Amino acid sequence: MAKITAAQVKELRDKTGVGMMDAKKALVATEGDMEKAIDFLREKGMAKAAKKSDRIAAEGLADVEVKGNVAAIVEVNAETDFVAQNDQFKALVKRLATLVAENKPADVEAALKISTDKGTVNDEIIEATQVIGEKITLRRFELVEKADNENFGAYLHMGGKIASLVVVEGADEATAKDVAMHVAAINPKYVNRDQVPAEELAHEREVLTEEAKNEGKPEKIIEKMVEGRLNKFLAEIALDDQEFVKDPDQTVAKFVASKGGKVKSFVRYEVGEGIEKKEDNFVEEVMSQVKG
Repeated sequence: MAKITAAQVKELRDKTGVGMMDAKKALVATEGDMEKAIDFLREKGMAKAAKKSDRIAAEGLADVEVKGNVAAIVEVNAETDFVAQNDQFKALVKRLATLVAENKPADVEAALKISTDKGTVNDEIIEATQVIGEKITLRRFELVEKADNENFGAYLHMGGKIASLVVVEGADEATAKDVAMHVAAINPKYVNRDQVPAEELAHEREVLTEEAKNEGKPEKIIEKMVEGRLNKFLAEIALDDQEFVKDPDQTVAKFVASKGGKVKSFVRYEVGEGIEKKEDNFVEEVMSQVKG
């Protein structure tokens, strides 16, 4: 019997995406012949996941799971929106978020190596890919820790198309959840104006100054106008200064202060943001067939 090395097992796993034991079995069955081992796995329907590796997974769900003073916000992608409605996929997303919160991995690579009763997180994703029939990927996550005097607020919009996680100092969980809902809806960039980088502020001031000059305003009122418009700009991007979505008569900061707290941080994930989706141009496809 041919001796199977760890390097061969790793190579086969990389090529097919199957679990370690399955890779080893295939190599044993084919006496270490890599190409035959790939065929062996494909014939058994186990290498199905590997054939999907070139597809674009830009749909999916995000989730937030809390374990004591640690919370994880994750995004898991699939290829079609239809899969996001699949109960097995929803359960997988929830499970991955829980495992990340419990194990606190350093990055996605470390998260994929978390041990589970089925092997590793990566093995579970591969298994789900095979069963569901679409490429599934753990795209990203963020771990947030809080102190005992702080509260987490989590909110999922449209079942997890948008997820937000907020930490509020003081106040209570209900207040933090209200802020998380606001973050999901309004999409602020910063917690407060102090967090806005100086160069971003300088750039905006420059643009607004030129805009006022082009409007033919007198020099002496330009400065005042610019400051007013700059304040408006900051109110649009800084969470604390935004009109609270549930009560536009007060800002988010005032709402939280009225409950005895202040916003410390937030994370907002929107599924698929920043991923270039592959657009199938049906018209072009038909035209090319007609011309052919």
